[in-house]
Amino acid sequence: MTVPIGQLLSDLAAADPDRLAVTCGAQTVTRAELDTWANRLARAYRDLGVRQGDFVTVTLPNSLEFVAATYAAWKLGAIPQPVSHQLPHRERAAIVELAGSSLVVGAQPGEYGDRRCLPAGWTADPSLPDTPIVPAPVSPSWKAPTSGGSTGRPKLIVSRLSGDVDPLADPYRLGAGGVGLVPGPLYHNAPFVAAMQGAFLGNHVVILPRFDATAALEAIDRLRVTWVSLVPTMMLRMWRVVEPDPARYDLSSLRTVVHGAAPCPEWLKEAWIGLVGAEQLIEVYGGSENQAGTMIDGRDWLAHRGSVGRPFTGEIRILGADGAECPPGEVGEIFMRPSGGAEVPYYYIGAEPRIVDGWESIGDLGRLDADGYLYLSDRRTDLIVAGGANVYPAEVEAALLEHPGVATCAVLGLPDDDLGQRVHALVQATAAVTADDLRAFLGERLVRYKVPRSFRFVDVPLRDEAGKVRRTALRDHEISLLGGTA
Repeated sequence: MTVPIGQLLSDLAAADPDRLAVTCGAQTVTRAELDTWANRLARAYRDLGVRQGDFVTVTLPNSLEFVAATYAAWKLGAIPQPVSHQLPHRERAAIVELAGSSLVVGAQPGEYGDRRCLPAGWTADPSLPDTPIVPAPVSPSWKAPTSGGSTGRPKLIVSRLSGDVDPLADPYRLGAGGVGLVPGPLYHNAPFVAAMQGAFLGNHVVILPRFDATAALEAIDRLRVTWVSLVPTMMLRMWRVVEPDPARYDLSSLRTVVHGAAPCPEWLKEAWIGLVGAEQLIEVYGGSENQAGTMIDGRDWLAHRGSVGRPFTGEIRILGADGAECPPGEVGEIFMRPSGGAEVPYYYIGAEPRIVDGWESIGDLGRLDADGYLYLSDRRTDLIVAGGANVYPAEVEAALLEHPGVATCAVLGLPDDDLGQRVHALVQATAAVTADDLRAFLGERLVRYKVPRSFRFVDVPLRDEAGKVRRTALRDHEISLLGGTA
């Protein structure tokens, strides 16, 4: 049985109005408080012209207001379209233009021409009714996240799954009625999906205003969190806090730790298996497009080290540069499609998919083993060919992150007259580390041609809050420092 998302929140509120629904920072709302807030907001949005099927751009930081605005859109049958509030205005404006948004929440009036805008902190007229809208409209799409991929060109990934959901669906094993922690930014797809699916299941969802390793560990300990959604960057920072004193935080309440969004170094995966248990650690792989996805728990991973699992939805194949299917063990481009000839569950605004004979690629490289387990290599556009040898940045980055003095890093291919490309590393260090230190460290872990020829140390994180790195922009900047052009 499916239920409109707006109605689902009202049903949960009616069943247990005083149960905690969402916490962010020092603020918490109950189910009843969130429902009445969203009901009143929905009527205010409707008065501003929002109609069923319209895009509502939500450009707010992690907050209760973000969640309320999203539910208000669903209650009108509109499409919530989250976007980072930290994007440069020009980039954000391009996304709003692509969406043709009927309302932008988190922007000043006039910021996007004649488009309706509501600033952060805006409240609806208290005289508006706070009861559910009946019958509850259904959105034609339950989400429309954005992605610039490695190109930096924005596009919308509009889900073809409607805002009519199965309240019992639990593909990521979050469980019902528990406490979930979402430390990542809600404008990214994975944290958004985790937060909202957790809420649909009746969980108390705890959202960090911004990621902090100590705050995340303290929240798990204090609130007896049952599930958490992470990316490898977060896992690394949390492990660095825990490693000196593993008994400092009680993580025994965790039933599920879901991670994805970027390759996880094997040593870090092992550390987390030791921390929370193999059965509790679940890795997922797939794009926001959701043509297919894989999943693997820690027990299965120990038997297939380095794998991101087998498909739990859709189908996957590996194709070579000539378009032929690669045999097991051979690296090629990963292509996906829904199972059984089903309709592709998304459409782009602002881009065209890469399709070969009905199979789509999101640009990743990898291989399948004889048992159908997928192993990632890197993104097709990020592959470095140095002197004719393939170097996958993710492999070098994983080795760099083993060094206790490295906080974040990004490995790039820069033009080289001799090699074609040379391997170059940007490193944010937490201690006094030199390039020679890192060369010696990597020399014990990587074949010589994979060790970066050059390093540059920076004092800012190289990945965003969701663990993503804008490799194209970094590469262009490094080339400009060399006096060249990108």
